[in-house]
Amino acid sequence: MTFRISGLDIMDNTLTKPSPLPVNKSFIRSALLALFFIAQLMLVTGFSLAQTQDTTPSPRGLKKLSLEELMNLDVTSVAKQPEPYAEAPAAIQVVSSDEIHRSGASSIPEALRLANNLDVAQASSGTWDISARGFNAGLSNKLLVLMDGRTIYTPLYAGMIWNVQDYLMADIDRIEVVSGPGGTLWGANAVNGVINITSKSAQDTQGLYFEGGGGSWLEDFTGARYGGVLDSNIYYRVYGKYFDRGSEVYANGNSANDAWRMGQGGFRIDDEADTKNKITLQGDLYGSSLNIPAGSSQTYNGGNIVGRWSHPISPDSDMSLELYYDWTYWFDPVAASAFGPAGNLIDNLDTYNADFQHHFHIDGSNSIIWGLGYRFTHDVLQNTPVIAFLPATLDHSLYSGFAQDEISLASDWFFTIGSKLEHDDYTGYEVEPSVRLKWDAAPKEMFWAAVSRAVREPSRIDRDVVAPNNATPILAGSSAFVSETLIAYELGYRGEIVPKISTSISTFFNNYDSLRSLTPGSTVVIANNLAGQTWGGELTADYQMQDGWLIHVGYDLLNENIWVKPGASDISNGLEDTSDPANQVFLRSSVDLPGNFDLSPAFRWVDTRSVVSGTTVGMVPSYLELDIRVGWHLDKNVEISVVGQNLLQDHHLEYGFPSATAEQISRSVYGKAVLQL
Repeated sequence: MTFRISGLDIMDNTLTKPSPLPVNKSFIRSALLALFFIAQLMLVTGFSLAQTQDTTPSPRGLKKLSLEELMNLDVTSVAKQPEPYAEAPAAIQVVSSDEIHRSGASSIPEALRLANNLDVAQASSGTWDISARGFNAGLSNKLLVLMDGRTIYTPLYAGMIWNVQDYLMADIDRIEVVSGPGGTLWGANAVNGVINITSKSAQDTQGLYFEGGGGSWLEDFTGARYGGVLDSNIYYRVYGKYFDRGSEVYANGNSANDAWRMGQGGFRIDDEADTKNKITLQGDLYGSSLNIPAGSSQTYNGGNIVGRWSHPISPDSDMSLELYYDWTYWFDPVAASAFGPAGNLIDNLDTYNADFQHHFHIDGSNSIIWGLGYRFTHDVLQNTPVIAFLPATLDHSLYSGFAQDEISLASDWFFTIGSKLEHDDYTGYEVEPSVRLKWDAAPKEMFWAAVSRAVREPSRIDRDVVAPNNATPILAGSSAFVSETLIAYELGYRGEIVPKISTSISTFFNNYDSLRSLTPGSTVVIANNLAGQTWGGELTADYQMQDGWLIHVGYDLLNENIWVKPGASDISNGLEDTSDPANQVFLRSSVDLPGNFDLSPAFRWVDTRSVVSGTTVGMVPSYLELDIRVGWHLDKNVEISVVGQNLLQDHHLEYGFPSATAEQISRSVYGKAVLQL
């Protein structure tokens, strides 16, 4: 694990593992491309895409692709209450379970590539950098991620450890991605966006499910789930999964020896026996390992248990309570350096969280939601001579409350106002208000505008880090570090412009203050010396060519200007926070073919990005890539598929300072078989 703050690497390990077995990748690429072009030839030469006499469904009971179903899909991330995607007044994209399945995504970061309002960059075999609307600078600390209501960023550096966030992919119901601030409802760190990952209920995952396969990078994997009934309308499921992923490569094609493996299991129980009370209990345990030099490895272990209770009070009122406990363990051997001998950095974190919310209506014109929350973390670190967090043991409390009112101004005008109030042990009280206006211009067209404030509260790396761990460190956190702030202005449109074509357009202008910086000196001090502005937009469109054939296009534009405040200083002059592509273009097609085949090609083009190392700026080249999945439903219980990823190049750089030791992402292929009874 490398912590990189404004271009300063304070801990750097090189991951190692023997190279995977060689694969004839040229043959695999040719075969997959041939399948793609043959299928397209079938389409233009008159093969009907309508359902044939053989109506065998896939093992997962997939429906035919439907634009109407997508627009009517309920989302909860915008209002904390279900509302149709077409009516949600925010820059939101929804990745459905069907899209995940058809894409061949085998991990949550891969599935997030389907949300075109994100910048998803793979840095190594087990490392991703993911952000929305900029600031994809290693720590990615302005994006809030939730899994079934559980907040999963680490308070160590307020970012995400993506290689331990996992589900059985077949059990994911949808992923909602809101680009733009969500602090009014979700609180600190929901600055540039919110990712809300929701799994299916136990009722929707009954019976036996088994998957297995392997290939060149995803060398081998297996997963199983069984769902049953405990009592009348009380459903359960249990699952387990395991995978081995091989190493990525350097620019010369040699193995980077950074292979990754992980196992996870868990359960879910949904009690729907009482129509006035719905109870869910679920939990997971996992272990993840990444090889590093000298035969040792980084280890991540953890588990969680979540309980939710919802209760309808009346037709116009309901309430819910969610409690969870989360435990994470991180073991990282830190190599010796000029600053000190080797040591093992160990982080043991316990998180206890409670959230209550109440939703009700007044006079049919006010829809009010309010809630209270409390989070307690107990963080225990074993420090090393090279890097330390002081104090080594820290207890931290976060109190919060929010209220939001959606007011019906007229039959087609809606005004929403709300705010969140939080109190944390670092900075005291923080306020995150927002106002939002929606106009339903037509039955299937909606315009919206919003002004919001959000904050990124300090993490332990801002306040407590010392590197090396001695009397004269070269890097130190500061007790004077305050929250980073954002004022965001947004304008958007969503609608069906003509039958079978829907589009969503969002534009934004963001003002940031008190951004993290590094003040140079004999000891580099973490401070709030930067400010900045970003502006741009996101465009998506879906075209229902015909029944069973859906085409999706997306485009992102981002402009950034980060500067040092007058009289202050920063090692990289604010350049570290602009490691983002100015343009991204996406094109996907999903089509049902005769003979129970389906085909899903996906192109993506990502613009150049600048990456800073110290004071030196490097440029990651732009790249164009293609992923393809071909699936075949042998009968109603069995499906086999072949997935090719990054097919257009042997390997390419996505993130990291360009050099001979920068890891590149290689072309890969894997096969998969699914049995469901």
